[in-house]
Formats: sequence, C-alpha cells, structure tokens
Amino acid sequence: MSLLVRGAQQIVTPIGSEARRGTKLSAIEVFPAAVVRCERDRIVFVGEESEHDGHFGSADEILETDGGCVLPGFVDPHTHPVWAGSREDEFDRRLRGESYMDIARSGGGINSTVRATREASEEDLLGGTIARLDRFLRHGTTTIEAKSGYGLDLETEVRMLEVIRRADLDHPVDLYPTCLAAHEIPPEHRTDPEVWVQRLIDEIHPEIARRGLAEAVDVFCEEGVFDLNQTRRLLADAAAMGWRIHLHADELTPLGGAELAVEMAALSADHLMCVTPEGIAALARSDTVAVLLPGTSFFLRTEWAPARSLVDAGCAVALATDCNPGSSPTESLPMILALACLGMGMGVAEAITAVTLNAAAAIGRADELGSIEVGKRADLVVLEAPTYHHVVYHYGVNPVRHVIKNGRVVVRDGRLVA
Repeated sequence: MSLLVRGAQQIVTPIGSEARRGTKLSAIEVFPAAVVRCERDRIVFVGEESEHDGHFGSADEILETDGGCVLPGFVDPHTHPVWAGSREDEFDRRLRGESYMDIARSGGGINSTVRATREASEEDLLGGTIARLDRFLRHGTTTIEAKSGYGLDLETEVRMLEVIRRADLDHPVDLYPTCLAAHEIPPEHRTDPEVWVQRLIDEIHPEIARRGLAEAVDVFCEEGVFDLNQTRRLLADAAAMGWRIHLHADELTPLGGAELAVEMAALSADHLMCVTPEGIAALARSDTVAVLLPGTSFFLRTEWAPARSLVDAGCAVALATDCNPGSSPTESLPMILALACLGMGMGVAEAITAVTLNAAAAIGRADELGSIEVGKRADLVVLEAPTYHHVVYHYGVNPVRHVIKNGRVVVRDGRLVA
C-alpha cells in the first residue's frame, strides 16, 4: 500500500534521530511545495513532486492537502489516559482559592480518582480510554506515553496496564506503557509510607514485569509523596529489572528531582516548574529530556516551568499534555503548543520540535518517530493552514485537518476514518 501526500504549501520537520537542544531546537527544515510518499508504514520520499515522479510510479492513494502544512505526527510523552470518575468539583474549589495540596489533604486529588478507578470494570476503563485516544488523534497525536497510577494496588494497576495494552492493539494511536504505581501513597498506607515503598519493590513492580505490561517506570518525587531517598530506591529497583525510567520532578517544590533524574540516567524529568539553577545545569550536561507540561500550570494557575532558561542552558526540552482528570484534562497538543509559546516564551519552531523529535526522544523513540525523513514511520499531520506558525497563531481551535498513522489516513477532514 502506497500513499502520496501532495499539494502542501509547506512540509515542516526537525531532522535527526536524537533530541535537539539550545539553538538547534528551532532548526527545522521547511520544504515548500513538496510531497511525501509512504510505502506501507514507512516514509520513502520527501521532496519536489517532479523528482518523485521521476523515481516512483503512481501511488495507490493520493491525499490532496489543498495548500495545507504537513508536520510529523505529534508525540505526547507524558499522559495519564486511564481513569474513572471526574474532578470538576475540585476545579471549582480551586477557583475559590483552595490549593491543589489542600484538596489532596482533604481526601481529594489523586486519591479521589483512585477510589473511582478501583471501582471501575476493565471494560468501563477501556471505553473511557478509547474515547480519549480518539480526541488525541483528532488533534494530531499519533503516539503517547501512557501511565498507570490511579490504582495504587496490584489488582488495579494491573487492570490499568491491561487496558493500555488492549487500547494499543485496538486503536491507531501507539501507546508506550509506563508503570506509575508510585504515583501517591495509597490511603491504607498513609501513616506508614515505607510499607508501600517496600510493597512496590517486593510485589508490584516484579508482578508487572513478569506480565510484561510496562516498558518503563515513573515515580512522583515530591514533598509529601516520595522523597529523594525513596525515589532513588524505586528507580534503582526498576533499572535493575531492565525498565527505562522517568521521574515527576520539582513540580511543586524544589526538591532536587532534576538532579536525581540525571543521577539515575532517566529518559526524562517531567514538570520542573520549581527546578533550581543547579537542576537546570545538571539537565544541560545530560541526555535526560526535560518534559514540560504547560497545561498543568495553566489549569492549576501556578508558575510556568522556566522553559526559556532550560532551552538557553542547552537542555533537551519536550512538551506534553499531562492529560489527567485533576490537573490537565486535555488531549490537545495544539493547545499545549500555544501555552508553551504564549505562556513560557518558546518560539513556534522550538515548540514544534518539542512535540515531535524531542518528545520521541523522551520515550526512547527518536530513531523511528518525530520527523519526516526517509525510513521513519509514516506518521503525519496535515494542518488546515498554509504555514506552521498557524498552529499557535490561530489558537483555541483544532488546526488539524488530516492525520496519517503508519502510512494510512486515520483522520480525514477532521473525522475519524474507520
């Protein structure tokens, strides 16, 4: 099966198979009036149509973009897509002045979602997850990192990861499964968190590894959740079992999570709203990707992560939605692009690299995702706009017209294709 994408005003992409940093973050290639040819699930040509016609025959399918802009399929490297229930009541409480931590201490927050998720069946969780994946896809996201973490017991964590596995098989969006059983201290262990840390090491992580349900482990390193020593033990245990590791770091307090992520050779350190200058310097010297989540700052009305300082220091920066029911209930990476530029001071080209090539690097997939290059996966987004700037300039709408996943059109004119 071959697909020719033609008629574009621009084809825009970063180039390479590793994260871009510093001034290179904005170094995107812009091909005017070019075409992309896909064979099965791979890109086989990018360039002028006349050159294409000299080397290839007619394609099985042609997608006319009518002067649109073609980008790589978006990669979302930090999401929590499996949950039950809703927390709009907490949203209203925050609008009236209560803090996120105050609500959590009163029994809300993550533990509120834990209660609802524990009570939900696998089928109910799967239905909600598929609906979210549909919204991701319509907004141009073709790959997500998908965390568990609303079970906080073995049975529900396994059920969540089984849902992620089933959704990965059933839906065009690719899911990279991450075990986040260390998302919070469950209510039954609140008075003795060490018991929960040991259960994670002795029981939950080994069983999930035995079942082959996750590729990575994440830990919420934060005051009142897992301290630096507990996080180090959990991540060392995960690394010894062969898992990749990620880290919720310096989100609410400057705890030193970024430095720990570098020490542990984590793929990513995420959030970083309270990262210190020392943490920025450590990230700049490392291969750990700084994954920023401006939707969380916007929704919680907290400080933005210091994106400009991170980029200028030479850190590899990616962007993600943090899609979750409590602090960033959105599946829209175009919205995140707008927030990154208008709230955190990133340039449009920098932000595009941050949701494509650098986002792929944050989940260890930059060798096959994140750019429009021969040999890479044929994941493409066609904007209903002539240039890439419109993804931020025309904010508050969904700019995505068509989506190609693995060489197949899966969204056409904004509608999912069966």
